[in-house]
Amino acid sequence: MDKTQLNTLLNKVASGEVSPEDAALVLKMKPIQEVGEYAKVDLHRGIRQGVPEVIYGAGKTKEHVLGIAKTMLQNGQKTVLVTRVTRETADFVREGLPSEVALDYNELAKTCVIGEWPAPTGAGKVVVATGGTSDIPVAEEAAITAEVLGNEVVRLFDVGVSGIHRLLSHMDEIMSARCIVAVAGMEGALPSVIGGLADCPVIAVPTSVGYGASLGGVAALLSMLNSCASGVAVVNIDNGFGAGYMASMINHLK
Repeated sequence: MDKTQLNTLLNKVASGEVSPEDAALVLKMKPIQEVGEYAKVDLHRGIRQGVPEVIYGAGKTKEHVLGIAKTMLQNGQKTVLVTRVTRETADFVREGLPSEVALDYNELAKTCVIGEWPAPTGAGKVVVATGGTSDIPVAEEAAITAEVLGNEVVRLFDVGVSGIHRLLSHMDEIMSARCIVAVAGMEGALPSVIGGLADCPVIAVPTSVGYGASLGGVAALLSMLNSCASGVAVVNIDNGFGAGYMASMINHLK
């Protein structure tokens, strides 16, 4: 159950469609459901945080992912997002779900969206920009996460500082955004440049793209943490999901 479903339930109580006793029974249902001996699914996260639980696929077997996803769907979750998941696991999950349940797998982002894609409910647009084409997998994880959480996303790929005119040709998108996710490897300069242009929060995502001295993204991470542009916040290396989630929270602020 998420906040929308909770509000619907409470409105039905107010209108007399549902008795207080029946509503209390729904809310009393245990907030955590154990799946075998390998998972405890948090069924009330949507009520507490506004967003239901997301499955982190790395390190889980395909049976684990299927079992957790089925539990979420059986308990009323309309959309299940799985991150860092392989094509093999996605195909296995597809075979284990009812045929009427949609499943979309994104090869670049390594994400799997099970069920409905929600309509945008955010106050504005989230822009996801990358320094280079090699940063797109992390950026796509951010973009898909934001879309699954109900945001309109604008993608600006390969607009890094090695050809700054590419970024400057998209000033309309930058200035009209409610939040910008800037994804870059190498020296990680893109978020600072965007932060000096935009009037909205910028979420910087360092990627592990780069040669040896980039230290697997540490160089970009330190550059972003030392940004001289105000309004830039930084997530962990390659954490597109975290950036997309935070962008959605910002875009849904009243």
